[in-house]
Amino acid sequence: MDKTLAINGGTPVRSVKLPGPYPGASVYGKEEADAVTEVVMRKSPFRYYGVDVAGKVRDFEKMFRERHGRKYALACSSGTAALILGLIAVGVQPGDKVIVPANSFYATAGAVTVVGAVPVFCDINHSMNIDPETLDKMIDPLVKAVVVVPILGNPCQMDQIVAVCKKHGVHLIEDAAQSCGSKFHGQFSGTFGDVGTFSLQLNKIISSGEGGILMMDSDDYFERAARFHDQGSFREKALLPEIKDKPNQYLIGQNYRMSEVAGAIACEQLKKIDFIIGRMREIKKSIKDAVQPVLESYGVEFRTIIDEDGDAGSTVMMYMPTAEKAMAFHDALRAENIFCSHLYDRKPIYAAPSLLGQISAYENRFPFNQLTGENKVEYHMGMCPVAEDLLSRNVMIPLAPAFTDQDTEDIITGVLKVAKEILA
Repeated sequence: MDKTLAINGGTPVRSVKLPGPYPGASVYGKEEADAVTEVVMRKSPFRYYGVDVAGKVRDFEKMFRERHGRKYALACSSGTAALILGLIAVGVQPGDKVIVPANSFYATAGAVTVVGAVPVFCDINHSMNIDPETLDKMIDPLVKAVVVVPILGNPCQMDQIVAVCKKHGVHLIEDAAQSCGSKFHGQFSGTFGDVGTFSLQLNKIISSGEGGILMMDSDDYFERAARFHDQGSFREKALLPEIKDKPNQYLIGQNYRMSEVAGAIACEQLKKIDFIIGRMREIKKSIKDAVQPVLESYGVEFRTIIDEDGDAGSTVMMYMPTAEKAMAFHDALRAENIFCSHLYDRKPIYAAPSLLGQISAYENRFPFNQLTGENKVEYHMGMCPVAEDLLSRNVMIPLAPAFTDQDTEDIITGVLKVAKEILA
């Protein structure tokens, strides 16, 4: 093997790039194709009526709630829609605060603003997830809900988080968009809170291209979410037959419905989830077993995994000794045709200009104008120092079940090659 780094003119470890790190989509096959074909041949891509509706969305909801042991599951158009519906379900209102982690995809905070509430950012710990001790100190009377995000397959410390939310009497929503199938102490992520939400976007553990789903046990929460996702109507009386239309149940909603095409793919993907996660865990273990002792000797830290048995295995996450080393390691590894990236461009969610400047679609800066005086919420760099430090130093290698044993070996070879030159 050429020891000269490819970025310096040497021969890369791989002649071609690794397959895309798309866990669910990487195992698409005849099953998904046949399911979609059935919907097309029935000429009924809309879930509630058509020539011959196959009921794929309803099947997916049933499979999902039975797998997770919750009373209700509602499929929708995206993970963002699922989070909005969850916030609506528990009654978050304009002028409320909702605590979200400093490390998450933009949609976590964006969904809060869509329902008229103001996101408040909580620092994280070495797991890349929200820090329960910091969370406990942040809850004030204006906080209506807490959204926690198990990042990239790593479950949150749900025992502590649940205790904090119960102590303060606030709603708990789990935004498990990236972590479908992960568990904390044997219990699925998304089943601890009032509502659990998931994404089926292309990067996710199971994928229908776009799509989302949320779960809850409360009849009232389910009805509110179902109505809001279907323009205010309620077409789920098979699940809630006792529902009687009353004026106080009506509300103006939006269109967040899932199509039968997405539902058909989602059904087949859910059947494969145990294989997907099992294979990614095998790949991750092989990589970490081979590289962790060497990298740690160079001062590299590996993200704390809250529950090794419950980790979905979708990513190898490392913290380099410095931000400069992180950028150099990242660039060198990619030159070897080993795909890696920096989570969220090495920045906390509030660093996005629209959030940092509280720039909304409204001239009056709604919803941020709802809180004034001593209740006013402002954002600034430095307010979540752990998140800013860890994100500045992160390098991650996304994994997929379609990776071969040779792909895994190439990742190991590339990481060790780059480490010797960049970190030594």
